[in-house]
Amino acid sequence: MSKAGLEHYLGEHPFFRGMRPKDLAWLAELAEPLALEVGDYLYREGDESKDFYLIQEGLVRLEIHTPGRGELVIQTLGPGEVLGWSVMLPETRKTFDARIFQATRLLAFDAAAVRKRSEEDHPFGYELCKRFSRVIGERLQATRLRLLDLYGQPH
Repeated sequence: MSKAGLEHYLGEHPFFRGMRPKDLAWLAELAEPLALEVGDYLYREGDESKDFYLIQEGLVRLEIHTPGRGELVIQTLGPGEVLGWSVMLPETRKTFDARIFQATRLLAFDAAAVRKRSEEDHPFGYELCKRFSRVIGERLQATRLRLLDLYGQPH
């Protein structure tokens, strides 16, 4: 996809829709395409938060390891969804494993570059923080529901 095509794609995407054209152009320049196969890990819990990702095709499972139960799927994400919200905070670590459940194509956005631009251009940074806040809320709700499934059974 050309950079102009990518800029248009980002502008139509629900996560980025409504952002300033100059921000979409900058993000299109920053985006790096990735392709991963079933079973690959995009990242592991505890890894440094180096990028955030936009899923174009495929499925990614967010998992945590639970003692005595093994891997627990918190949420399965598909095309159009965003993962890696922790990039807005410096020196943070991933809080889930992200494992490829179906061959996946993604766009990766460098965290350090995004944080630097957010510091230099506060309207850009504020807009991204608002959008990532929604993602954080969705992850917390998915985690809450999953934990209720596991531990909410009557004694």
